Amino acid sequence: MSCRGLTRRFGPVTAVNNLDLDVPRGRIFGFLGPNGSGKSTTMRLLCGLLVPSAGQATVLGCRVPEEAE
Repeated sequence: MSCRGLTRRFGPVTAVNNLDLDVPRGRIFGFLGPNGSGKSTTMRLLCGLLVPSAGQATVLGCRVPEEAE
């Protein structure tokens, strides 16, 4: 899984800002942070449930959300 410049805005509010992340296949990765820090939004972006405002993500070689099933 990787993402480059992943950003999601809801009107004037930026929930995820320019996230760069690489998680190798077979690794376990946790998201920790206070309420409102963008953890759930990031997971929704990586699952293809939300469309990013900017940037791109790939999961198992598939571009998300374009190739998400």
